[in-house]
Amino acid sequence: MMELYQFEASHYCEKVRLILDYKQLPYKPVEVTPGVGQVDLYRLAGQRQVPVLKDGETVVADSSAIATYLDETYPERPILPADGAIRALCLMLEDWADESIGPNARKAMLGAFSQHPSFRTALLPASTPDVVKGLVSAVPGDLLNLLGTGIGFGADDIKAATLSLQKALTSICAVLAERPYLVGDQPTLADFTVAGISMYLKFPAQRYVDLPDGLGEKGVPGLADAPEYERFWTWRDRLYADYRQVRSEPPQNSGNGDNGPVKIGIE
Repeated sequence: MMELYQFEASHYCEKVRLILDYKQLPYKPVEVTPGVGQVDLYRLAGQRQVPVLKDGETVVADSSAIATYLDETYPERPILPADGAIRALCLMLEDWADESIGPNARKAMLGAFSQHPSFRTALLPASTPDVVKGLVSAVPGDLLNLLGTGIGFGADDIKAATLSLQKALTSICAVLAERPYLVGDQPTLADFTVAGISMYLKFPAQRYVDLPDGLGEKGVPGLADAPEYERFWTWRDRLYADYRQVRSEPPQNSGNGDNGPVKIGIE
């Protein structure tokens, strides 16, 4: 069985999980933990970023590379269109979602953290001790804003990110008004990328991801609850209901080190 080395709350890992579920490929999620877990991941893939897929002797890092590998190796239920022009459009949309929507979603969610303490624990691994989650939840919002300043997470950066996301959601809604999916009549890599990346903006209602209780359907105010984006969230939730598997058990932890927040890049 394939193994997906992941960070449970990573929206890039969620992109890969959506693809695996759509293709009906069984896999074992392995949560990357600090210390030994990160060393093991580096030994396996030569880098510490997730997601990393291990399929027998084959190891593939990066969500886009994993998606391409899965479609070439397991061509049933393809996610890349056969038509060259439509395939190119699909790949451009994937890159746009990865490089624009993804980073901006992180910034917008950080802005929500300052208003909603329960969101702060959402990006910690499920194995994080309760005492650590409590400390993270208790950090004052003003301090979070101060800590974010200078690394692209200040108030102006969050405002710019939110504006960019509003334009993105408006554009996607316009496309979805004309067709059921982003580049045609069947779901593609573009759809699964946008849907997975949107997790930071609004968590799905069902327990598809092993996150703290009470986060279902909660998200960034002004994006998750705005009537003008209802078409997008209806589409996203339908995609999940049709293809994503509800979580039945938490992921296995990697390594033997103490459990705690995972300090790794999320790509």
